[in-house]
Amino acid sequence: MKTMEDPQGSGSSPLRKWGPLIAVVAVIAVVVGLLVSRGGGDDTSASTTTTPSGGTDLPEGVVSFSAAKADGTVDDIDWGKRCDTDTGVLAIPIFPAPECYKPFTGDNGGETTVGVTADTIKLVVYLPQENDPILSFIYKQVGNTDTPTQLFESYQGYNQLLATYYETYGRKVELVRYDATGNIQDEVAATADAETIARDIKPFAVLGGPNLTEAFADTLAANKITCVSCTPGQPGQWYLDRAPYIWDIQKNTDQNLQMVAEYLGKRVAHHPAAYGGDAVKGKDRKLGLIALSSSPQSDEMRQKFLDDLKKNYDTEFAQVATYTDPVALAGQAGETMAKMKSDGITSVVFIGDPLAPQTLTKNATEQGFFPEWIVTGSALVDTTIFARTYDQSQWAHAFGPSNLFARSSGDLSGPTFLYKWFFGKNPPAEQVALLLPNLQFFYAAFQGVGPKVSADAFRDALFRAPIVKSTVLTPQISWGDHDIWPTTDYAGLDDQTEIFWNPTATGPDELGKDGTGMWAYVDGGKRYLPGQWPDSAAKVFADAPDPVTFYTQLPEGITLPTYEPLKPAG
Repeated sequence: MKTMEDPQGSGSSPLRKWGPLIAVVAVIAVVVGLLVSRGGGDDTSASTTTTPSGGTDLPEGVVSFSAAKADGTVDDIDWGKRCDTDTGVLAIPIFPAPECYKPFTGDNGGETTVGVTADTIKLVVYLPQENDPILSFIYKQVGNTDTPTQLFESYQGYNQLLATYYETYGRKVELVRYDATGNIQDEVAATADAETIARDIKPFAVLGGPNLTEAFADTLAANKITCVSCTPGQPGQWYLDRAPYIWDIQKNTDQNLQMVAEYLGKRVAHHPAAYGGDAVKGKDRKLGLIALSSSPQSDEMRQKFLDDLKKNYDTEFAQVATYTDPVALAGQAGETMAKMKSDGITSVVFIGDPLAPQTLTKNATEQGFFPEWIVTGSALVDTTIFARTYDQSQWAHAFGPSNLFARSSGDLSGPTFLYKWFFGKNPPAEQVALLLPNLQFFYAAFQGVGPKVSADAFRDALFRAPIVKSTVLTPQISWGDHDIWPTTDYAGLDDQTEIFWNPTATGPDELGKDGTGMWAYVDGGKRYLPGQWPDSAAKVFADAPDPVTFYTQLPEGITLPTYEPLKPAG
């Protein structure tokens, strides 16, 4: 099993202040496909979810295919070769496909806001340092070798592709590269970088950011610059306080913990332990929590989670253990697991970073302690690429809710598939599951914004967009107020699925590397919205209905039309 070493050989490692670690790294996001588009060589591409359609409340100059069909003018419009007029969606092999919009002619208003001219919309692509010690450490764990230049070149390729199909009202999206001056947790550098971008580059928006500090997003919002996927996961109120500038494609932390509490309260607590080792199997479940405690904010969120469990599900943890970072955990994991064992804990709930389970599972095995491990959708613990690095005799008892979704072959669909379809070759970077959704998010919103681009109009287009319903291969996505979450939603992903670890299954990880051990998706990857988790004991492992580890063919009901790519724009 891989072990964790201090990447700088001392207690002063930058890993000692990991932060919330919800969005952790770009490489990990590849795994994550957690974002709207599926990914990086393994998933299907749930094309952007942000296309506003239909209705009479579209901005001036914006005509969607469904709106034209509703008012009887669809046949009067020349939609161009980019549109499949049989279905009203763009002729791109992604699922679900974005709606067609009427080609725009006329005056688009010119300089409607900062970063927007009559000819261009300027987007900054934030790239990490070439040798960021934290990223280098994590990349080593999963074998990723992407460079910042490869990431930017992949962004440029997808920008060319999307520009060929999406309506941007006479403007081209201009990507400006920005290389970070500090590592992904350096607050001072993050603040300075954001100030430089706002002052010297003056873009409309920024894609990405240092994922272990909120300082970058905070500073951009203060300068009225929009950004997406530019901060670690935050509580819902945090986004409201900075509205309408900060956006996420995944859940915010409040939303994830709300759904985890529901899962535990309905599917785990008050039922006998069924999936641990012989010493705990059949006993009334006794829950222990191990959680990352990196800041006063993370402690507040954890307490809110505990209060939610007690109030709404009459559920409490017999033990709560915290750690500050995965390096520090190496010195306390033995004692933590010993206490869990001696107290009769049957089920360990883990909320933390993707490296910590390496140490925890190793120590549990050394002590002959084999509890159920309940994953919670936090920080890529529910990815094959990381789960293979954990003690497999322990992880053979792991199950729980996940924000990810059932995986399928990159030969069938996904960002890599899409890039190869358009350019005839693979993208320069491997971790394109993160890149395409970020850029597609903007293109889809721009279609609904229309010619008068502004941060408020951008928000209105996203809030006006219809909910994109889930499939087993794609999550439900929405922003705004749809009676799904308690507050206005600035994060996209809405639902979860149930998973368990199959230590003997074989197949590719999220970077396409074959190996043993795969997450299995219960009921083919069926997804649940808040309030929809069944109020009955989890049925996983041998009890699971129709588990799937990897789709080698697209599931029934999901198809991708065959299109010839148009000649690249520009």
